Amino acid sequence: MNALNLTYWGKTKAWWVVLIVGVLLILSGFAYWFWPAAGYAVASQLFGWLLILFGVVQLCVSAGVNKPRGWGWLLAGGVINIFIGFMLVRSVILAEVVFPYFLAIVFVYWGIAALIAAVNNRARRYWWLQMVNGVLLMIIGFFFIEAGYIQDLAMVSFLTALAFIYWGFTVGAAAYDMKPDKIEE
Repeated sequence: MNALNLTYWGKTKAWWVVLIVGVLLILSGFAYWFWPAAGYAVASQLFGWLLILFGVVQLCVSAGVNKPRGWGWLLAGGVINIFIGFMLVRSVILAEVVFPYFLAIVFVYWGIAALIAAVNNRARRYWWLQMVNGVLLMIIGFFFIEAGYIQDLAMVSFLTALAFIYWGFTVGAAAYDMKPDKIEE
């Protein structure tokens, strides 16, 4: 019967780690919003480390005992997040040049994954919120492609702050969905 209560993301006792990542993303977004000039290199490094952390959490959830439906998406997303995170952390110059394009790839991927999750969860009450989340994530990703590093640094700075804040709220909401139900004995 426990398998019937799983959501797309699964249930885990480590849901609070995902919530901490969400809170850190929100704080990072607001800090970057208020200090964009000093924050571009720091944001790319911070985003790299947060991607690594979030990728490890995704791998742990996808390899857990109670694998959620769609665990392959979590596994693939975790590997992609860790790879992109290490690429951003490895070189500051590389990170600054390709940061918007990495963000574009990540957000478009998450948008597609959220759309697929919404279709898979049509029986749930608020499945359409995942659909809206997927569309918004894809729009943010396409804005990153359009803005680019060379084209408009101010737009990339604004989008990065907005993406951090939005992603933090999305990850925080997913953390509460991952929280296990209390078992009454």
